[in-house]
Amino acid sequence: MKTTVIIGGSKGIGFAITKELLATNKVIVISRTAPDLEHQNLTHYTCDVLTDELPEIESIDGLVYCPGSINLKPITRLSIEDFKEDFEINVIGAVKTIKHYLNAIKKGTNPSIVLFSTVATKLGMPYHASIATAKAGVEGLVKSLGAELAPNIRINAIAPTVTNTDLAAKLLRNDKMIENIKERHPLKRFLDPKDVAHMASFLLSEKTLNMSGQILEIDCGIVNFKL
Repeated sequence: MKTTVIIGGSKGIGFAITKELLATNKVIVISRTAPDLEHQNLTHYTCDVLTDELPEIESIDGLVYCPGSINLKPITRLSIEDFKEDFEINVIGAVKTIKHYLNAIKKGTNPSIVLFSTVATKLGMPYHASIATAKAGVEGLVKSLGAELAPNIRINAIAPTVTNTDLAAKLLRNDKMIENIKERHPLKRFLDPKDVAHMASFLLSEKTLNMSGQILEIDCGIVNFKL
């Protein structure tokens, strides 16, 4: 049974990935709060990835870094601290995690790392300056490490559009806003966390042994179509 470590696996997309993998993986969730779930294959460590020491793990087959932010403000209201905080949680946290667990990942079987970007790095969107900048850093990290860690470790990122999680609650807080979000997408829908979990599971699997350095958009058509 493979061992998959999920940073931030207690809520939102991370929790959906945890549930997706539990039947077939030993899942180690590292997060500030415990997932509302019990399973014989689940282990949880309470940890803030930015401030605490990460637990030691002997061998890792899959690593998923889920922490992120949705800090949407006009540039006039974005402080330098906003940019720093978004970069810290999205990029520095991922770097810290990968560096800490790199030796354990090298011991894994066909190891795979999955990070998260956003459609806002490809589609210019107002009020996304801070988060798009941070996630562009994630994409650069994926490309660079994909080359550096080849051929033994794969690393890819998922770039989802709006996903129905607590993090996106402000964007989906009433029926009118929900309808507006749907209408903006050519497929007339937005994402459920399980949609993203399916993709993460795919990237962790041996079905993607030939994929590394990729940014996979799950966008309901919003990036590539104009209807």
